[in-house]
Amino acid sequence: MRLSALWTCPGALRRLLFALVGVVTCGVFGLAWRVDRFGQRDRAMPSDVLVVLGARVLKGGVPSGSLQARVEKAVELYQRGLAPRLVFSGGVGVNPPSEAQVMRALAMQLGVPAEACILEEQSHSTEQNARYSAELLRSMGARRVLVVSDPYHLLRARQYFRLQGFEVATSPALFAERNLHAVDRFYWTVREAIALLVYPRVLFARQPEGQASTAEAQAPDTAPRES
Repeated sequence: MRLSALWTCPGALRRLLFALVGVVTCGVFGLAWRVDRFGQRDRAMPSDVLVVLGARVLKGGVPSGSLQARVEKAVELYQRGLAPRLVFSGGVGVNPPSEAQVMRALAMQLGVPAEACILEEQSHSTEQNARYSAELLRSMGARRVLVVSDPYHLLRARQYFRLQGFEVATSPALFAERNLHAVDRFYWTVREAIALLVYPRVLFARQPEGQASTAEAQAPDTAPRES
């Protein structure tokens, strides 16, 4: 329906339509606030495996800013001893090689041994990141995973890994470009909120039964304090 057509509707119907628009708008921005607050807090804790979600690879196999920030964060967590192995998840996008290969190369440059790196090179979405990584994680006997990505991405990523039956801790790459620039942060956060609202099953995914998580209680709150 065109916006101008609203003015030709009966008064009650027009009020109802405006009310529905208001509810949807409040829902999107309310959830966007939740997505942002969740992503800014580091919930890292000892886990079986670190899972690093891929991002764009530039021409010549150069990692994008987000990809580099995610790997640097994951390497920091690995060096702190929070997990003994890393799964790099991401297929081939516009530019080869796969995101997983680029992440592994960068991690090895930063001191991670090759034997600690496992590649998942089929995925092209967050849902696929979780689904294809789950096959590797189950073969490794993993139960708790520590997922690393941009802050705006972490809530949805956690939900998809929960749907695969894992206990999930999260750690944000706070220095990713999309988190440092206000306009980008706003756009990508709202986009994530819409993606979650479109898939209620993902939005309301719960911690798997029988895996009582202590992540919320144990993880340090390292989010910037609001003044």
